[in-house]
Amino acid sequence: MTVLNVRHTTVYRYSRPVALGDHRMMLRPRDSHDLRLIKTNLSFSPPASVRWMHDVFGNSVAIASFSDPASELRVESSLVLETYSAERPPFQITADASRYPFVYSADDRIDLGRMLERQYPDPNDRLGGWARGFVRSHPTDTSALLADLNNGVRAQISYQSRETEGTQTPVETLIRGWGSCRDLAVLFIEAARSLGFGARVVTGYLYRASADAGSPSAIGAGATHAWADIYVPGAGWITYDPTNGTIGGKDLIRVAVTRDISQAVPISGSFVGPPGSYLGMTVDVAVVAEREGARERRTA
Repeated sequence: MTVLNVRHTTVYRYSRPVALGDHRMMLRPRDSHDLRLIKTNLSFSPPASVRWMHDVFGNSVAIASFSDPASELRVESSLVLETYSAERPPFQITADASRYPFVYSADDRIDLGRMLERQYPDPNDRLGGWARGFVRSHPTDTSALLADLNNGVRAQISYQSRETEGTQTPVETLIRGWGSCRDLAVLFIEAARSLGFGARVVTGYLYRASADAGSPSAIGAGATHAWADIYVPGAGWITYDPTNGTIGGKDLIRVAVTRDISQAVPISGSFVGPPGSYLGMTVDVAVVAEREGARERRTA
């Protein structure tokens, strides 16, 4: 068990005071058997009134409303949470799904719905053809296929941090050969969907205390991060991080799960002001492990 402190600060700056519209925030992690949220705090400058809701996927969403104009908007989320990680055993995939291709049950297909469907155009089947290149035989091992696809994205697509908003289409990422973590996650998800797998977007944070000797550091550690879940009968949702080529949720802090990356923006909102008044934004994320002794003193 590891106790983590997460601080996520976003600052928007304007050349003059502007009227702030409602802002939507997805910053509260999803509790589960491997993550327990201990404490959370969400603060704003200027002050805001906040209401909470669950979206269609069950994510916790905060809606902030502002009454005062401001030339700067600061949103700060602080979290204390416990994560539980163990050595990952082999995934217990059902016998009829252990070899690809397989067919989801009628209930699974209904419940997965549009998470089985591709969300981006691929008129020349470039992405589909690329994904099928990882199918070594018919049939083939399901776990090996997904692992090869995950490693293939990491090996063939270079990671580049992008400050611009939005996400490249999977075909754009494939053609350019580079992308951010969200671009790589969407590429992997669309490739898996083209092969018939149910897939969803996951966003949150990546924590890595330190890299093992001789191994590279995790890409995206201590920042907002995006990865993928693939639904496999028997094993359920399996986590794949194509940016780092890892499988399983170790070091990943889930905040939101959605069908499409556009539904998982950490903070979105609007303002009303003169043209050119928006100066830009900065985001700072820190994910730090609490020392065990400090944890004991704080809870004593």
